[in-house]
Amino acid sequence: MKYYALPPYKNKAVEFISLISREDRERAIKDAGYNTFLLKSKDVFIDFLTDSGTSAMSDRQWAGIMLGDEAYAGSENFYHLEDAVKDVFGYPYLVPTHQGRGAEHIMAQVLIGGRGGFIPNNLYFTTSRLHQEIAGGTWLDVSIPEASDPKSTCPFKGNIDVAKLETYIKEKGPESIPFVRMEASVNMAGGQPFSMENERAVSALCKKHGIFLLLDATRIVENAHFIREREEKYKSWSLKKIVRMMCAFSDGCTMSSKKDHYVNIGGFLATVRKDVFERARALVVVYEGLHTYGGMAGRDMEALSIGIKESVENEELVAHYVGQVSVLAKMLRDRGIPLCEPPGAHAVFLDAKQFLPHLSQSEFPAQTLASELYIEGGVRTMERGIVSGQHGSEPYDGLEFVRLAIPRRVYELAHLMYVADVVETAWRRRSHIRGLAMVYEPKDLRFFQARFEKK
Repeated sequence: MKYYALPPYKNKAVEFISLISREDRERAIKDAGYNTFLLKSKDVFIDFLTDSGTSAMSDRQWAGIMLGDEAYAGSENFYHLEDAVKDVFGYPYLVPTHQGRGAEHIMAQVLIGGRGGFIPNNLYFTTSRLHQEIAGGTWLDVSIPEASDPKSTCPFKGNIDVAKLETYIKEKGPESIPFVRMEASVNMAGGQPFSMENERAVSALCKKHGIFLLLDATRIVENAHFIREREEKYKSWSLKKIVRMMCAFSDGCTMSSKKDHYVNIGGFLATVRKDVFERARALVVVYEGLHTYGGMAGRDMEALSIGIKESVENEELVAHYVGQVSVLAKMLRDRGIPLCEPPGAHAVFLDAKQFLPHLSQSEFPAQTLASELYIEGGVRTMERGIVSGQHGSEPYDGLEFVRLAIPRRVYELAHLMYVADVVETAWRRRSHIRGLAMVYEPKDLRFFQARFEKK
């Protein structure tokens, strides 16, 4: 068989979906201001908008839901979660949050806290950068050049340029750098991993200068999968052992568990530093909830604690969902569709600049393409280009991606084949696709709520 990714599971429940007519899809996307985030779920056929909170939980996770201890303080499920984090990640101190951005907010407030400073990042994620800036920090890019080249086949585009980081430390002074943020499987670069050896070098440099190394561990298991595939030294290691070492090089992490851990809600921050933990524990009570639930119900913490263990213990599941991305990428590549190479683990990223070369960046090619894929076949994707930039700036060399994020354990091979056909149909009529003009722009994170009109 040409395209194949055998699921290591069988279905126990199904959710029905339906494809509305093209006329209704055209009306729906126009009403949504050509922003796929503003579409109603009932109007979507295949939903590749995000893998965040959209995966299917296991039977064990659903069973855990029934074991929720909904006490306001000291929930038994918190202690299960604490044990799971210690076991898999190795951090001794845990603060739960409702999702990843809650952890980002609190960690930025603790480490920056209005004191200013510069925060080097391997590219950025939208919410993480904004939380750094709200806390008074200034975002710095220390990604390698290959991260901004969709055609580069560099196996570790998520690496930090260590020489560039060292230059910034010398120029700014280590006391003016509250922390260095290192994101696993960098989303804005196409879901690209960093290598263990690169993290080791970054960690050594941070320790030398007394700088906190913060790991964005949202897609750490996927990053570990690529480390095992692409670094000879780790080929015989388990995912759990690789994850544990990745965390050992850092001083703490933020986690959106809505990805790697298959849950619909939940996250946390964790650290080896007791002083950071105590300040974060105080702030979580202000912004999220008591320190033994952090905005989650007891049942959510139980599902999360089970998901943390499943993410590293059931390696066949990881290989399958990473394999689904590879399968879809191959289908599209065989049709001549321009992609970000190499494929990441959670999504295929279409290169909208190459897909729609007749559109200037001011005509929002990625936003345009995302809306066209919906019109063509009811497939919801999302823009990762200039609209996702901060207030219209484009800090990563003008990348224009459309992200096709595949929820874990949700879609089957036939769905992927359908999506590939939809993209190919849009590709064949690409020269007739008109760009967009932005007619509404919120102050922050505009890609969630911005509205557009056809030019």
